[in-house]
Amino acid sequence: MAMKFLKILVLVCCIPLFSGAGIAHKFYVSTTIVEYAKKKESLQIITKIFIDDLENVLRKRYQNPDISLATTKETEAYADLARSYILKKLHFKVNGKEIEPEYLGREYDIDIMSAYLEIKDVSTLKSLEIENEVLFDMFDDQQNIIHLKTPQTNRSFILEKSKPKEMLNFK
Repeated sequence: MAMKFLKILVLVCCIPLFSGAGIAHKFYVSTTIVEYAKKKESLQIITKIFIDDLENVLRKRYQNPDISLATTKETEAYADLARSYILKKLHFKVNGKEIEPEYLGREYDIDIMSAYLEIKDVSTLKSLEIENEVLFDMFDDQQNIIHLKTPQTNRSFILEKSKPKEMLNFK
């Protein structure tokens, strides 16, 4: 019940982003916040994914119906599968160079998993390419919302299966 309420709440909050979308349609969304911390010379990343969607893609991918996250049934192996999946589906090119973020950890809040990542040693940010294919292998209508914060700008965009990446240039 709480899961359904949360998805409806996300849907209602995202309606302006999905003009012309019907309310009866179920949306699959994730949200990623990327913040450039200039003083720390790092990109700090938080990816939020519905736990049941992540469990479903892991169960399908690894053919294991027992995979469970955020419960007493969660094992380190299951948590590691989630970490591995996120790192395989989320890619960054900083100033033209592909860099794998460091996975710092995760936490659960109701029905959402927040994964914390960081890219260090970013003294200047000239360009950033973000590719987020999270859950595209599970849901054709998955949309991954990206919020980017830098000292100069705040930008948001939606990545879809047909357009999984965005390139941003900074002066």
